[in-house]
Amino acid sequence: MIQWYPGHMAKAKKEIEERLKLVDIVFELVDARIPYSSKNPVVSDILQSKPKLLLLTKCDLADSNLTKQWAKHYSNQGYRVLEIDSISGFNLKKIVHECQAALSEKLAREKAKGMLVRPIRSMIVGIPNVGKSTLINALVNKRTLEVADRPGVTKAQQWVRINKDLDLLDTPGVLWPKFEDQTVGMHLALTGAIKEAILKNTTLFEYLVGFLREFYPEAMTKRYDLSADLPLGAIIDGIADRRGIKAVDYQDRAMDLFLKDFKDGRLGKITLDRF
Repeated sequence: MIQWYPGHMAKAKKEIEERLKLVDIVFELVDARIPYSSKNPVVSDILQSKPKLLLLTKCDLADSNLTKQWAKHYSNQGYRVLEIDSISGFNLKKIVHECQAALSEKLAREKAKGMLVRPIRSMIVGIPNVGKSTLINALVNKRTLEVADRPGVTKAQQWVRINKDLDLLDTPGVLWPKFEDQTVGMHLALTGAIKEAILKNTTLFEYLVGFLREFYPEAMTKRYDLSADLPLGAIIDGIADRRGIKAVDYQDRAMDLFLKDFKDGRLGKITLDRF
């Protein structure tokens, strides 16, 4: 069983519980490549009845047909769902509108009481490396937060003024203490949500090759001119040969390259979580 629950994540969970009463709505971010695996059940329990907007991030890296299926799946569960890409800006302008729609009754009541119009107070939650800081930076159109491709790098909580209608409190991600399903842990490691050292690269490599063979066999051919049906050793040798990797540890380096190519979207638009 994979275990990963650093102390700062436990602290983040507590802070979410404390700050929840300060906000009107919560943005729950999930990675469009793993919409099930990245949807933290702990966060869902904490949020309970608080109005929510589920944002499927990194949709540019995911299989668009499956993204639409997952969006419909969560919509049927009562969520307001929006597919977004923080890099290109796809659908970001719709976020404020979705907030106003979700809070229409509350805003109408406040207006009827003659209360001063104020920005909607929102909070962003999700597992590490799901794109929280990248989204905020895209919304405010400047690099205000420390961002790195490492899980858990966003540290301090802070309010960010998005525009006159929306304030956002960034909250470091929370990850559950135990993965009951090994496949979930594998998907989290492959997309960078948990530290790669938790699982051996050989394990991740073997899993991903097997997955591509079943669902995206053309990905290997397009990227490396290799058949996905080749033995694992031949695939490693082929990648090393095509990328000029000649070091003594060429096998490890070839596997690292393969996993990074997947994470960065170079193998194509791929969704790991299936129905």
